[in-house]
Amino acid sequence: MKTDKRMSLMVAAAALVTLAVGQPLAVSAETAARWSVQVAKVDAGEVNLSPSFQVAIYENLLRELNKTKQFKQVLRDGDHTAADTADLLVLKTTVEKYAAGSETRRAVTTVTGATKLTVRTQLSTRDGKIVLERTVNGNVRFMGSNLRATHNLARNVAKAIKKSPLAEPASPTLSQEMGPGSSDDVVVVELR
Repeated sequence: MKTDKRMSLMVAAAALVTLAVGQPLAVSAETAARWSVQVAKVDAGEVNLSPSFQVAIYENLLRELNKTKQFKQVLRDGDHTAADTADLLVLKTTVEKYAAGSETRRAVTTVTGATKLTVRTQLSTRDGKIVLERTVNGNVRFMGSNLRATHNLARNVAKAIKKSPLAEPASPTLSQEMGPGSSDDVVVVELR
């Protein structure tokens, strides 16, 4: 009789684990704020992009991600505190397309001369697991400098990340909580 109850409990627990693993949780802003993000340098890819545009994209990404208040911290590439930061995501941005516009043409015609940028963004965990991947555009069609496209692009990247549910940061597993010298007989079930 006791064996049947134990078996029933084990089957029920296995079913709950299967449901929990199979159903990703939608994340509130409160949960997303548990993550920190490190913004990697912008990769120009195969596009002939001036260094000023790469830097402008990078700086605008930092600014716009901070504005969302979605992350505990927004860190720069190479920030030494990232090594000690738990629950870190890395944002990689690669430029796929760039059309240099003309401020003069935009000012005169308002129909031609648009500056356009298209990037592929990847948000991944420290170990390389991709959490979010998007293609995002930024442009300047009417008035404004060509670098304004980098601001619009960064704002669109931040919006795309904010709209996407991020998984909860992994909580420590049972074996991590037990520390060194714990038994090898421990069965660890991680819910992520």
